[in-house]
Amino acid sequence: MIPHLDMGRVNRPYEAELSEAAQRVLTSGWYILGKELSAFEADWARYCGTRHCLGVGNGLEAITLIFKALELPADSEVLVPAHTYIASILGITNAGLTPVMVEPDPATYTIDPQQIEQHITERTRAILLVHLYGKACDMEPIRQLAQQYKLRIVEDAAQAHGATYQGQKAGNLGDAAAFSFYPTKNLGALGDAGAVTTNDPELARRITFLRNYGSEVKYYNEMQGVNSRLDEMQAALLRVKIPYLDADNQRRQVIARRFLSEITNPDVQLPPAETWDQDAWHLFVVRHPRRELFMKALQERGVQTMIHYPVPPHKQKAYQEYNHLSFPLTEQLHREVVSLPLYPTLTDEEVDQVIAAVNAC
Repeated sequence: MIPHLDMGRVNRPYEAELSEAAQRVLTSGWYILGKELSAFEADWARYCGTRHCLGVGNGLEAITLIFKALELPADSEVLVPAHTYIASILGITNAGLTPVMVEPDPATYTIDPQQIEQHITERTRAILLVHLYGKACDMEPIRQLAQQYKLRIVEDAAQAHGATYQGQKAGNLGDAAAFSFYPTKNLGALGDAGAVTTNDPELARRITFLRNYGSEVKYYNEMQGVNSRLDEMQAALLRVKIPYLDADNQRRQVIARRFLSEITNPDVQLPPAETWDQDAWHLFVVRHPRRELFMKALQERGVQTMIHYPVPPHKQKAYQEYNHLSFPLTEQLHREVVSLPLYPTLTDEEVDQVIAAVNAC
């Protein structure tokens, strides 16, 4: 059986370096807000091309802290794609703001720039972009709208480590970006971890306070903050893997290109291919009108699949106030999407097997 994702295999090439990094932290005697975090923040800011990086507890808290640090009016609305993981919505509501959902572009599955303007009101203050599955959003028209209506742009880059738009990396495409380093991400920790990147020094300063109880000097609190700090162990482990990220993404791109060119099953709708060499390919998501039968047939042929995601945020019990809304394309996507195995340690023979299985279903 080819698993959808084998984390043991993904981390095996780095085991020696990860063990060395863990031992270094263990013997240092310093586990929170230390040298490893500072070094990671410098490394990740350099990689993304930003001036600042702030390590936080996880990707959801990264989104929430950005919106708290922006200090938007309490009645502010934030435009966000309807087709996304629920964390995007939670980050907005956890900051006390109102999400306004927008249908995706049918060609890219990311937020549709053509539909953004019709949702802008006098309360709209920001757009939360989600670089879903590792594909950067179409930034140029979004930037034009943001400039016209004086909106802040926040990136949910949780799935887009290393993705680019016109040569610029995700994380450096708006006012601030939220990253998750959950173990399954392209750059994955060995536990929960997240970060914020930005070029805004004042925003970075406020997030530095907010993540640490609202404090810069211990026991002196300048604002009401939270406890959301990327610990020394995870920072050290992530530092090990940053130098390998581009090579790992290139392997993902090779596999994705093979899927795009060799999967010929007429019932399978492949993901957008125009920017295959710029995408991070966190997930390779196809669509099938009879998803359950398709997944069962693949399982019988030795290929494990997953669904990202079965229920859209506006239909979740957690957001009952939005259950009455209708987003037809979003709802169709959530009924049809299937994620095929795609990770750097897949062998060419396993890629052959996945392609053959999909074409035989």
